Amino acid sequence: MPGPSRDAIGWKRDTEWRNTVWPGLIGASHPDRTRLRTDSYFDMKPALKTSSSGENTKVFDFTPRDFARVRSLIYKQAGIALAESKQEMVYSRLARRLRAKGLNSFGEYLDNLESGRDSEEWEAFTNALTTNLTSFFREAHHFPILAEHMRAMTGPLSVWCSASSTGEEPYSIAMTLCEAFGTLAPPVSIVATDIDTNVLETAANGVYPAERIDKMPQERVKRFFQKGKGERAGLVRVRPELRQLITFKPLNLLAGSWPLSGPFDAIFCRNVMIYFDKPTQSRILTRFVPLLKPEGLLFAGHSENFMYASDAFKLRGKTVYELDPRHGGARKPA
Repeated sequence: MPGPSRDAIGWKRDTEWRNTVWPGLIGASHPDRTRLRTDSYFDMKPALKTSSSGENTKVFDFTPRDFARVRSLIYKQAGIALAESKQEMVYSRLARRLRAKGLNSFGEYLDNLESGRDSEEWEAFTNALTTNLTSFFREAHHFPILAEHMRAMTGPLSVWCSASSTGEEPYSIAMTLCEAFGTLAPPVSIVATDIDTNVLETAANGVYPAERIDKMPQERVKRFFQKGKGERAGLVRVRPELRQLITFKPLNLLAGSWPLSGPFDAIFCRNVMIYFDKPTQSRILTRFVPLLKPEGLLFAGHSENFMYASDAFKLRGKTVYELDPRHGGARKPA
């Protein structure tokens, strides 16, 4: 029976997308059934107002004590260590939350958070202060290493992307593995997590401005993306076969338990540890150990060095780590 003319998020069926199939790869296309929720966390009103002299002034008072409270709260909630230089950034992002809640001061807003009177606001607070800089195939040297590593592994294969942001990283992993195994249905599952629920929605939908893939080889674009037409011109959508390889879920790396089933053949934890202090980094790396197979790989960001935070890992290559048996990092296979 033919389906409706539009799917759950208002996209026309795949006839509105230029759908190119990579020769030799098998996989049927189907509409995306994921609902795209309107972002209710941020409004577009300015956090600054212009004075009669033409200078920008703050709408809300933001004292050093307010900033210190924000730093303490986000550290306890998400492990993020905000530098002193981030005060203006914090004001700009949280002033929108004050507007959205109809509050007149940062003190009132932070009091509500700490008192628990507005428990749902913790999610918006954390989302507002999370940085989500990412791109497809960022730090490209990692992906050939991943492909070679996964081809050498046996059994059910799995990868955990622990800071997936808006999805470019897990989709890059999925594309790499499709190419490595020569199929749109490689024998691998990918778990992609992030503390920011807003970016996870973007990731799950897999729709991006076309300029996000400008630097990607055209052959890869044709294999893995559908180009929007008509009212969706200027947008691209990740092929449904890639989305089916990935499970997106919220996860706070500071949480007492992680809803994960390891061990994994590879863990990507790139460009997130830089926001944590060394004790927090060490605790997280210790928790990675039982979630990584004995031959598994841990991928880090270009500015991150785990050697100073944990002795459970040793450097295998440029920002690529493996378990170090000398320090009890590697477990014997069961």
